[in-house]
Amino acid sequence: MSKTNAAKDKGHDLVEHADLSGTDSNSEGLLASTYSHCTFSNYDLKQADLKGKVFEECCFRDCDLSLAEITRTSFRKVRFERCKLLGLRFDQCHTFLLELEFTACLLDLASFHGCSLKRTKFLDCRLRETDLSAADLREASFSGSDLGGAIFERTVLEGADLRTARHYTIDPANNRIRKARFSRDGLEGLLGNTGILIED
Repeated sequence: MSKTNAAKDKGHDLVEHADLSGTDSNSEGLLASTYSHCTFSNYDLKQADLKGKVFEECCFRDCDLSLAEITRTSFRKVRFERCKLLGLRFDQCHTFLLELEFTACLLDLASFHGCSLKRTKFLDCRLRETDLSAADLREASFSGSDLGGAIFERTVLEGADLRTARHYTIDPANNRIRKARFSRDGLEGLLGNTGILIED
C-alpha cells in the first residue's frame, strides 16, 4: 500500500493523496471516514458497508463495489474506471456536490432514480436494466454504452449525447429530450412506442 502525504488508514478519519491497493497483503478494507484525492485499485468491496463515508476527488480502478451499502455516502468528483458497480443504489447516496464519471464500468441494475447528474459521462459502460427514471441527465454522455432495458421515465435528457449508445428505449412523450443527440441507427429506440414503423 503506497501513500503520499497520507495518514495511516486504520484508526484515522482522513486519508489524503494516497494510492491504495486492495491486493496489498495488509489491506483491511476502507476504514477511514474520509478519503481525499485518493486512488483505489483492485479493491473487492462487494456488499461492503460504506455508509456515510466521504470520497472527494478520488478514482476507483478495477474495483468491485457491487451491492455495496452507500446510504448517505458522498461522492464528490469521483471517477470509476473498469469497475463492477452492479445493483449500486446511487439514489441513496448524499446528493450534496454529487459528481461522478464512469469509464468501461458495469452498472447493471444500479439506480440513479431522481439523481442530479448533469454532464455526467458514461463512457463505454453497460447499464442494463439500470434505473434512470426522474434523473437529471442534461448534457450527459452515453458514448459507446449499452442501455438495454434501462429505465427512462420522466428523465431529463436535454442536450445529452446518445449518438453511439445502443439498445435503449426512450419514449419522447414521457422524457425530456430537447436537443439530445441521437444517431439514425437509434431511431427505433425512440419511436418503438409510437407505433411508427421504421423500414430500410
